[in-house]
Amino acid sequence: EKSKAGSSWLGSPPVRLRRAPQGSDDERTFAPPTRLRVVRGVIELCRLLPVMVSVALAVTVLAALEWLVQRWGVGAAALLGGLVLGVAGAVAAGITTVAKWLLVGRIQPVEHPLWSGFVWRNEVVDTFVEMVAGPWFAWTATGTPAINVWLRSLGARIGRGVWCETYWLPEADLVHLGDGATVNRGCVLQTHLFHDRIMSMDTVILEAGATLGPNSVILPAARIAAGATVGPGSLVLRGEAVPTGTRWCGNPIVPWSAKASL
Repeated sequence: EKSKAGSSWLGSPPVRLRRAPQGSDDERTFAPPTRLRVVRGVIELCRLLPVMVSVALAVTVLAALEWLVQRWGVGAAALLGGLVLGVAGAVAAGITTVAKWLLVGRIQPVEHPLWSGFVWRNEVVDTFVEMVAGPWFAWTATGTPAINVWLRSLGARIGRGVWCETYWLPEADLVHLGDGATVNRGCVLQTHLFHDRIMSMDTVILEAGATLGPNSVILPAARIAAGATVGPGSLVLRGEAVPTGTRWCGNPIVPWSAKASL
């Protein structure tokens, strides 16, 4: 009730986000000309491509299983079905990695206005992740060494012995997970935010032995120091640094105590 016009709030209970308005050309933020609208429309159509790739993989898998049935019978097809799906998953992961590097390349901690080619191409990459790598590979590979290998292929820096049970690293190049770090199921390592229609990207770092609890979110420019723990369902705000060996929880995070847990 006391919020002022133009202010931003987050959390439960809500806290005010203090930030200066971002300055940018209105043509690239709030008032794009017709030519930019047309270009965006063309690039948006490209988001049909990963859907087509996913359908093509499904048809190929069905054809392969049918061939196995015809060649060696239902029993052999059942035994080799896992191998067929495994190959399809590897192909899906590989296609997504290739698409990422072709469309956006190496991502740096910079800013881009909403109406820019990078933002639109990055959204196409996200569609490849959601429609191709996700259902064919990442949904079942989370929490295994395979997911770490794939995330490294996207540009993430992942140390030894990392437990990663999520694939939501929107800009993998900006994520660093130290040796023995733990990222639990449902977490989002959010490396970008939109403020005033400007996409601002920065790094997300979990140092050695750090833990991000289930269904938690960590925002850009934030760091969880070595051996520190962030509890489940928590939010690490932009630019925050969780000290070494400490325990935090909440939305946004506060020191983890018996009272905080309630």
